[in-house]
Amino acid sequence: MKKWLSGLTRTRKALASGFKKLLPIGSRIDEDSLEEFEASLIGADIPVSLVMTWIDAIRENKGDSDLRAQFRESILDSIGDEYGFSWDATDTPHVMLMVGVNGSGKTTTSAKLARMAKQHGRSPLLAAGDTFRAAGTDQLRLWAETVDCEIVAGVQGADAASVVYDAVSAGKARSSDYVIIDTAGRMHTKYNLMQELKKVNRAANKGLPGAPHDVWIVLDASLGNNALIQAKAFHESVPLSGIVVTKLDGSSKAGFILAVKHELGVPIRFIGLGEGMDDMVAFDPDDYADAILGIDKDAD
Repeated sequence: MKKWLSGLTRTRKALASGFKKLLPIGSRIDEDSLEEFEASLIGADIPVSLVMTWIDAIRENKGDSDLRAQFRESILDSIGDEYGFSWDATDTPHVMLMVGVNGSGKTTTSAKLARMAKQHGRSPLLAAGDTFRAAGTDQLRLWAETVDCEIVAGVQGADAASVVYDAVSAGKARSSDYVIIDTAGRMHTKYNLMQELKKVNRAANKGLPGAPHDVWIVLDASLGNNALIQAKAFHESVPLSGIVVTKLDGSSKAGFILAVKHELGVPIRFIGLGEGMDDMVAFDPDDYADAILGIDKDAD
């Protein structure tokens, strides 16, 4: 819980003054404070529909109900029942395709997932599907050494789809539990690049019918709702089954998680709360809601 509270500090601080003025609220409503609070909620990229629900609840409340608890339930309802991830795949190798734009943190995320798989007693294989940048492949090789994980990589400029096909085939031959494929960053607005991603997706299926079993997009939290636009474009090209949110510790827009879930219906799998290898954690809606609202259960 402490890690969540620390990681979402900027979002919580952005909302703190409004909560302080309005919670608990008496029979009179300070409209100026209410407007300020509404602006801070929207500024944190909390969906407007949810903001309006909260504002209406404040107006209707006469001090008889715990608004913070009410807001907490609203957050949990917005997230729904599907979230996080369990490392118990039976369709091995379980192929996971990591997608997203440049700079979102795909390579580091892929390595951290491989580390998690090993911590759960599973055998992962990393695939360097970013053949555009030699540095990208080199970075993943270093991560593979760090987490003591096998890797399949091609030379710079090689056909990414061929590398992915080889990686999936290697995963089968080596009895890997998970094949985690790091793909090249690509602008979601570039048609040709998105077509190449579709080709990579097909190559995974050619290597193993039914693969990829998961397609996860890695989103930079600091981009807020701009990341939502990215996710929509990728979802149209290669249907997403999960979202990993990185750099949440440096963002004041943690509310966009609710916007992504509301708009796409795609579950949040993991979030990054720091740069360390153990700072990526499975998404927990209870901890997320408590951290945004400043509720420290550990202090009780």
